[in-house]
Amino acid sequence: MRKIKVGIVGYGLSGATFHAPLLSILGQFQIAKVVSSKQEKVQKDLKDVEVVGSLDEILEDGSIDLVVITTPSGLHFEMAKQSLLAGKHVVLEKPMVVEAWEAEELIKLAEEKKLLLSVYHNRRWDNDFLTVKKLINDGVLGEINTYQVHYDRFRPVVRDRWREKPGPGSGMLYDLGSHLIDQALNLFGLPQFVWADVFSQKENAETDDYFHVILAYEKLRVILHSGSIVPVNGPRFQVHGSKGSFIKYGLDGQEAALSEGEKPLDDSWGADDPEFYGHLVTIEGENETHETIQTQHGSYLTYYQEVAESILNGKKAPVTAQEGHSVIRIIDAAFESSKGKKAVYIK
Repeated sequence: MRKIKVGIVGYGLSGATFHAPLLSILGQFQIAKVVSSKQEKVQKDLKDVEVVGSLDEILEDGSIDLVVITTPSGLHFEMAKQSLLAGKHVVLEKPMVVEAWEAEELIKLAEEKKLLLSVYHNRRWDNDFLTVKKLINDGVLGEINTYQVHYDRFRPVVRDRWREKPGPGSGMLYDLGSHLIDQALNLFGLPQFVWADVFSQKENAETDDYFHVILAYEKLRVILHSGSIVPVNGPRFQVHGSKGSFIKYGLDGQEAALSEGEKPLDDSWGADDPEFYGHLVTIEGENETHETIQTQHGSYLTYYQEVAESILNGKKAPVTAQEGHSVIRIIDAAFESSKGKKAVYIK
């Protein structure tokens, strides 16, 4: 079987934690080059992989099929454009880009070149979201009227990193917000309008670190929330419908496991702690039933398995560029809504 040769651009948290470990264990891929200044770290993790100093050194290599871009968000557009023009398939770390027009230009270019352009919205494969999605799709909750998700943290001190400094694509809404927005759009599609409150709560903050975003549909309200000064988390998911409610605490553990150097090598990967299994309450007439719902296994590996199927066999990308573009549109609307203190309609 022909292997897809990969060049990874950047080896910070994203490249080293979310991409390289997955690509390194899948037989369909071979990591050939990594653009990084951290040569020792790359070679410790990936042994014989060549470490290079620039994107050009990847694009000039005719054997490389796929470029995985994990740099700060403000660099995504130019790097993706150069890669597509060089005839390479592209995976972009989320968020796809910073401006909607950038996404539109990349989509057009990828279509013209007949190349894969996908966005790494990995949290579609979180165990909690997969569980919620199954309950909704199976009709267990009936017609959904309220879908509320929190992604809260206790990080009250500003840290010295690009996401917390002024610049394109920095701040909490682009970072964690893109995950929650993508999940919601995956379930419900584009909303009619967006209402949002986005600002900074931390002392000396230079970027937004709090958001409360409402996506409005006919009879459904999607509430997406994140705060950085939350010492004790409440429920992560609260989903209410005409037949019942589902409440779920806890966060998918795949990121933590990958950060510790673990890899998805067996069927135990992505399992939830039974302590955090969700609580389902269903109503039928005057009867109320309470159940503990075992969490589906998470699987970030699925994303790259489907990327391989797309490149080798022409299957649909696991996250399309159009879907990545939709997330940016909602982020734009949320910032506009917060600034103008108004609902922003999605055309």
